[in-house]
Amino acid sequence: MPMTGISKRLGVRSRSASPANGEANKLSVADRSAHDWYRFVLSYPPHLVREYVDRFNIGSRQQVLDPFAGTGTTVVECKKLGIASTGVEAHPMSFFAGQVKTDWSIDPDGLVEHATQIADEARQILQQDGITDDFDCSGSIKGLRLLTLPESAFKLLLTNSISPLPLHKTMVLLGRLQSRSGTEFHRHEMLALAKALVTSIGNLHFGPEVGIGPAKSDAPVIGLWLANVKAMASDLRLLRSLKYASATMCRGDSRKLVRMLPAQSIDAVVTSPPYPNEKDYTRTTRLESVILGFVQNKLELKALKQGLIRSNTRNVYKNDEDDSLVRSHPEINRIAAAIEARRIELGKTNGFERLYARVTKLYFGGMARHLEELKPSLRPGAQLAYVVGDQASYLRVMIRTGQLLADIAEKLGYEVMGIDLFRTRLATATREQLREEVVLLRWKGKSRT
Repeated sequence: MPMTGISKRLGVRSRSASPANGEANKLSVADRSAHDWYRFVLSYPPHLVREYVDRFNIGSRQQVLDPFAGTGTTVVECKKLGIASTGVEAHPMSFFAGQVKTDWSIDPDGLVEHATQIADEARQILQQDGITDDFDCSGSIKGLRLLTLPESAFKLLLTNSISPLPLHKTMVLLGRLQSRSGTEFHRHEMLALAKALVTSIGNLHFGPEVGIGPAKSDAPVIGLWLANVKAMASDLRLLRSLKYASATMCRGDSRKLVRMLPAQSIDAVVTSPPYPNEKDYTRTTRLESVILGFVQNKLELKALKQGLIRSNTRNVYKNDEDDSLVRSHPEINRIAAAIEARRIELGKTNGFERLYARVTKLYFGGMARHLEELKPSLRPGAQLAYVVGDQASYLRVMIRTGQLLADIAEKLGYEVMGIDLFRTRLATATREQLREEVVLLRWKGKSRT
């Protein structure tokens, strides 16, 4: 069926009373507590969670699921709203962030006191070598053997993503943190370091793709980390006063949900899966994942990628078979054929380009597997919101992600309630406006015959 037909039949529409397009995906000042402890540049905003929880009429006796939880936007916001929630996330760094951002149990004053002691210890170690936690002290470290990562871990970093002296200072701080790893404050202190690495210590820039900016000969480390910890403590003083609900993070593959979730336990889903494009989400988080020890070598990185939905060619493997689930879908086959024909026409022959057509099928097959695995955990009448975006990164062949996802869901027995426009984005290559949409589904409680 042509996309125009699907679009008309599924009720594609714009959201009423939506914020201005440029503001739609921004984190407001009022929403920063907990959310801003660490988040993806590509994260969707808490106000979107509130909108759909309210529209679905979800209350304190119901349960919300985010099966692509990322750093925990949905579970954090539901906890603030007093609604029980569960998040499922395969990436260890993101899973860790979601766990920490939903743990409001620790004493904020104790956290600051403990972190200040660690900061003092780390500064003393640096001072013994003539290093200050300031800018550009490189002239005083000639001949000093700087701390670094093991070679197998260092090779995983994006080239020049962190300079030698900031890395040394980070390793000194990390050593002091690890010496106190048994304390109740350790996880929050580690997440504060993760945020400092990507926002200030490293040489990264996001636009929104991760890239490498000008190398810094030096950068403050301990002071920035401690400032992040103090911001957490300030948030905790507010958050602990709320009447909040339970929030649980589960580590796992969103295509294998049956064993993770109780039967008929979920009343609503609010989530944003990866989009089908060339964004390698493990690159976006590589610096902090490696330095904090979540990924230490190529085998661990491969194992991580294998647990993710196949949304880019860098996590496609020979034995993948999710594409078999959409083998008979005419529009997905048409798109894959168009991508392959364009590749041949343009004479593109490298290994990644040869995988463009296949990863498109694997992505939608993976989403079909996810939606099938999800069904036993949904209560009859459960409502679902999936934030997804159109893509044209595979040789400029348009992929209408939301419309295809809705069509797949309908074939699996879900009722498609509509597709809302969340915002539009300008495609870098084509200068087209790409739609980011919210696919709205309802589970009726039984499969179609």
